[in-house]
Amino acid sequence: MLENLDLDISLDKETYDAKIEVLMKQLRSLQLACWEKKLPAIIVLEGWAAAGKGALVKQMVGYMDPRGFAVHPIWPPSAAEKGYPFLWRFWQQLPARGKIGFFYHSWYTHVLEDRLFDRVSDAQVPTVIRQINAFERQMVDDGAAIAKFWIHLSKKELKHRLKKLEDDTLQAWRVRPEDWKQAKKYQEYTTLAEEMVAQTGTGSAPWTLVEGDCQRWARVKVLTQMAATITDALDRLPMQSAPVKLPPQERLEPTEPDLLAQVDLTQSLSPDEYKQQLREEQTRFGKLQQSIYEDKIPVLVMFEGWDAAGKGGAIKRLTDVLDPRSYTVNAFGAPTDEEKAHPYLWRFWRRLPTAGKISICDRSWYGRVLVERVEGFATEPEWRRAYQEINEFEEQLTSFGCVLVKFWLHISPDEQLKRFTERQNNPFKQYKLTEEDWRNREKWNYYEVAVNQMIQRTSTPLAPWTLIAANNKYYARVKVIQTVTQAIRNQLKRR
Repeated sequence: MLENLDLDISLDKETYDAKIEVLMKQLRSLQLACWEKKLPAIIVLEGWAAAGKGALVKQMVGYMDPRGFAVHPIWPPSAAEKGYPFLWRFWQQLPARGKIGFFYHSWYTHVLEDRLFDRVSDAQVPTVIRQINAFERQMVDDGAAIAKFWIHLSKKELKHRLKKLEDDTLQAWRVRPEDWKQAKKYQEYTTLAEEMVAQTGTGSAPWTLVEGDCQRWARVKVLTQMAATITDALDRLPMQSAPVKLPPQERLEPTEPDLLAQVDLTQSLSPDEYKQQLREEQTRFGKLQQSIYEDKIPVLVMFEGWDAAGKGGAIKRLTDVLDPRSYTVNAFGAPTDEEKAHPYLWRFWRRLPTAGKISICDRSWYGRVLVERVEGFATEPEWRRAYQEINEFEEQLTSFGCVLVKFWLHISPDEQLKRFTERQNNPFKQYKLTEEDWRNREKWNYYEVAVNQMIQRTSTPLAPWTLIAANNKYYARVKVIQTVTQAIRNQLKRR
């Protein structure tokens, strides 16, 4: 593949100057169009050390409005970043709608340089490749334009440029020991690059291979393809029809099996049983804090359930015995304007627990296939593809070693009405009851179908759902702590 590139190809200065001026003006115009149409663009620049990526970026941004782009030079992950799945730091840097993000090196470092220097084993590569492809597909499905470039150099040209930089007192700092190691292992690195291109060059995010021995040629080719990719993405926007919002009953037909109907809501504990078992389970759970910290295990406990199902009470009993420094509780409501300007999983990636910490989520990413689906806040293509996106997201968490526990707290309609009435009549609890709660109750049947389909499509061996019978709050609270404790113990055994 790479050996078939004609590295002798070149461009004379006069032709280059004429072409580059036109391309730069086109780039500025496209930046404005991206902003007006709220198109995010992701530009990935990969290639050999000294391939001219930095000079290319400098030239491009010189013609652009600095308010509409960001350049991300990717260095080795910090100690803090190593405490998360490897794609976590790239999610933080995704451009908002209407902006352009330049990644000077990128997530591909993980399957190139990290692999070359044995920081990633060959056995890990298929998982990393699968996660990268899913990441890029999600960006494109969400409306982003992605242009990826591999700038290739001959071995002779690579060594020549490294030597030239090293001899320049003002530029020598740019040459790393790893760059010379690349040159020394030129054929091996080429093979890794070819495998990467073959396995991650997808229909939604293809690679452009660039002959880089002539820098003028390389710059013109990169800019030409970048302009074509953004133009194509902009041209497709008017063709996207406005979302059709169907009434819930037309989108939510009952399906089999009815998993919620199988939950035994008669399970309960007496007050005395509750006090004893709660104390025992909290003690067991509390003793695991030290092991979580020492073994650097991230723990994510996620609560979904009916309004008034007791999520808050269960979270309080779960955290009562924990050191406040060891956990965070994230309550997710409607997304902010900033969050709406990014892919919908973006705000959840930002709240992940680092290694050795516990994160508890009151509501979660499942809002896309529940309230956003039922209420018509998400289009049908958005919520339908969300099942796959969620499964991929959770697979990345668990493959990193995260303990992921997912709860649906289930109660009957009669029990919910009883709790609503109690809240309404208690001045200290009235704040918990809103008009939205009453509206959601009227759509119980629709939500019931959505919940059943959610559980069927997202309960996986790596991230199963636990359905909690919550008509009796005592039983539900103890069961929650038991389940979390057992999940952590299982993870410790696998270490």
